[in-house]
Amino acid sequence: MNPMPKPTRNLVKAVRIQERDLSRVVGDSLRALRAAAGLTQTDLADRLNVGQAAISKIEHRGEVQLSSLQKYVEAIGATLRIEAVFDAKALGPVQQSGKLLYELKDGEQLAFPLFGHASPEPKRDVVLSIHPVHSDRIFDGSKTIELRRRFPVSAAHGTLAYIYSTSPVRAMVGRAQIDDVIKLPLKSLWKTYGKMAQISRNDFDDYFSGVSDGFALKIAKAKPFRRPLDLEELRKRFGFEPPQSFLYATPSLRTALQNEYPNVSD
Repeated sequence: MNPMPKPTRNLVKAVRIQERDLSRVVGDSLRALRAAAGLTQTDLADRLNVGQAAISKIEHRGEVQLSSLQKYVEAIGATLRIEAVFDAKALGPVQQSGKLLYELKDGEQLAFPLFGHASPEPKRDVVLSIHPVHSDRIFDGSKTIELRRRFPVSAAHGTLAYIYSTSPVRAMVGRAQIDDVIKLPLKSLWKTYGKMAQISRNDFDDYFSGVSDGFALKIAKAKPFRRPLDLEELRKRFGFEPPQSFLYATPSLRTALQNEYPNVSD
């Protein structure tokens, strides 16, 4: 085998994620995804009509063409999504070409799909209705996963979620960032995320009764507001009604929360 050319070797050496090779991170992620779906390498190989060694090679090296990566992910039952995400600052220089005519407010992002045929859309902030016990756990860091029967899996990385704490609190109490949205069969969802969701198995089964798949929202950077907005104020100022699960934040609500709550509690 010919030695790797020096420029290529230097490039590979320079690309690191938390001091690990990018290809290894990809391989580890694929292996974890397969395991979460309850599949062995042999199971996946049978679905793709390839040898088990081919699956092992992908998972150990992580160096794979996009077309193969798509087939791997779809064989598990998921959808491959690759996006380039601009914030308002990064989008400015790009807009000088006159091709991307989008106006972003502070805190918004533009998710530009690199895989598939969807059109780029500005990220839309959401409001999540969460029981007070669980919202408290989100803010103290013990709960890092929020489960939902339905949620847009296409939500851009970094989507801002405003947290409405349900009865007896009945107030907008803080905000968090949604780092990812994962759709899985219920068996895999419970096995992978049940502990991080801080929910009992009985409550999990009751909540997801009647559906076969669920959504795990990875929550990060959760911060409570110094002064919650109670439901009476939310209704009077914004015509807000608490969602059963989630809703997209209206422009007026979003602007008010950004302007009045630029600094959340430390």
